[in-house]
Amino acid sequence: MRRLIVWRHGETKHNAGGVWQGQLDTDLSERGVEQARASALALAELGPTRIVSSDLRRAAHTAAELGAVTGLPVAYDERFREIHVGTWQGMSQGDVAERYPDAVAALARGEDLVRGEHGESVAHVALRVAAAAEELLSDLPDDGTLVVVTHGVAGRSLVASQIGLPQHDAWLSLGGLRNCHWAELAQHRTGWRMLSWNVGVTESVLSTSDR
Repeated sequence: MRRLIVWRHGETKHNAGGVWQGQLDTDLSERGVEQARASALALAELGPTRIVSSDLRRAAHTAAELGAVTGLPVAYDERFREIHVGTWQGMSQGDVAERYPDAVAALARGEDLVRGEHGESVAHVALRVAAAAEELLSDLPDDGTLVVVTHGVAGRSLVASQIGLPQHDAWLSLGGLRNCHWAELAQHRTGWRMLSWNVGVTESVLSTSDR
């Protein structure tokens, strides 16, 4: 049974500070590095056979931790980058809400629109991540486990595409993948099924992972 694990990167300072990142190339915070190391140990137990990551540093550094634990090489694909949020990149959530109240209200209602005037919509993201995953899964052995290291919106879009869940429904019902949490999918005769969503290590594990 082939499996797909969609793993969001560890925390960044922008995540902690409530700043829209989009495709800004930010690094993991110290907390994010700790998360990635602890989560890599847990994910290694699931027997990954291939690791492919977004090329943005926060995802690439997260993927490197799993590569170090498993000995697997990490490949990179820019199609797994986060949604581009245009003019919102680098702005705080509060500033975006103040300057673009209509757009923020539309997003809260589940409407899909281009972010930040010239960015992407979820529909755009879903097309590129699904295409990348289809290519990778077509070469995955029957007993293979692919780990895709990506971002919050991109990860949810990928999972929804694989299980046939409309993006609108996923946006409203699934919630976002938390930092360094993952979803596990498995391929059955009738298609892909989601086995778990938003799985991660506990705070107690994080606090002792570097001792």
